[in-house]
Amino acid sequence: MKWLIASDIHGSAYYCKKLLEAFETEKAHRLLLLGDILYHGPRNDLPREYAPKEVIAMLNPLKDSITCVCGNCDTEVDQMVLSFPILADYAIIDLGKNIVFATHGHKFGEDNLPPLKKGDVLLCGHTHVSKCTSVGDIIYMNPGSVSIPKENTPHGYMTLEDGEFRWHDFEGNSPMTCKIL
Repeated sequence: MKWLIASDIHGSAYYCKKLLEAFETEKAHRLLLLGDILYHGPRNDLPREYAPKEVIAMLNPLKDSITCVCGNCDTEVDQMVLSFPILADYAIIDLGKNIVFATHGHKFGEDNLPPLKKGDVLLCGHTHVSKCTSVGDIIYMNPGSVSIPKENTPHGYMTLEDGEFRWHDFEGNSPMTCKIL
């Protein structure tokens, strides 16, 4: 199974469209969204083509393919207009020997680890910075941000297939790979 993993769309119709084009091009089976879907938040500038209603219209038809966790900018009001669950604090992806603990990153993150076993993956968004590093016995990964990347990281997403995580930008580049199995 191939997963496409993304975070922090923040209501950008422009980058949501690019994400969904990548979902189709990658031929992914599932789309994992790590939160902050519709609202840009008070600390961020408006992203390109900020249009939450358009984002809703693009994502709702894919409701059967989306797994989502709650970001710090997601609310019950957002859940009222989205056809897939968005308010879970985390999701677990079983890789067999290890798990992926997927969360937004504002509660659990690189500096506040959930209880995980050696070799497990903590997958977060929130910081808008692409990253892969070891933290103690676990692997911390972040796909960066679809619409508002920070620290000179690209607009992009990740894929997960056969235990391999791969980062992608929207220009077709894959600057980082991490094989965990």
